[in-house]
Amino acid sequence: MSKKIAGPEIERLVQLFARLPGLGPRSARKAVLSLLKRRDDLLMPLSEAMQQAVERIVQCPSCGNLDTVSPCSICQDARRDQSLIVVVEEVGDLWALERASVVSGLYHVLGGHLSPLDGIGPDKLNIASLVNRAASGDVKEVLLALNATVEGQSTAHYVSDRLASTGVAVSRLAQGVPIGGELDYLDDGTLVAAFKARRRV
Repeated sequence: MSKKIAGPEIERLVQLFARLPGLGPRSARKAVLSLLKRRDDLLMPLSEAMQQAVERIVQCPSCGNLDTVSPCSICQDARRDQSLIVVVEEVGDLWALERASVVSGLYHVLGGHLSPLDGIGPDKLNIASLVNRAASGDVKEVLLALNATVEGQSTAHYVSDRLASTGVAVSRLAQGVPIGGELDYLDDGTLVAAFKARRRV
């Protein structure tokens, strides 16, 4: 049993930080110590920003993006191509494509990928709402911009099958995305090449 070296408030901060992706207990302790040392210029502003995020940020009921307005600013943008829906696994993937400025259409966030071993089946993802959007009559193409992992490809096949009844064209990212790669870690040039070289499923 490890010995506690700080008060319960600090221990709780460390435990919460350690639950973030990419942070283990040691990295969490370093982050917490850095925040505590810089209380006025970092900890307090971060605390205020987190509180505002809790109060104001919502999930878009249409696409699943995170924003302070509902529907999100992307869905409300009349300049967007309403006939194209780009499907991504997570909001981080949506942000990556937006940074690259390659998508002129709308998005749909699945909320993950199929993973039977982890108990994530089709009912746990936003697939039914995607099929409904695709069948609305305004959509002509659904681009599956899912991660080039085994799970991502399996999810793409499943979603493609579900969309078959809607009659819309279904395409996928092509060259540029390496096998095993995740969109959020790719550079803008790679994303642009993959988007331009998309192909029909």
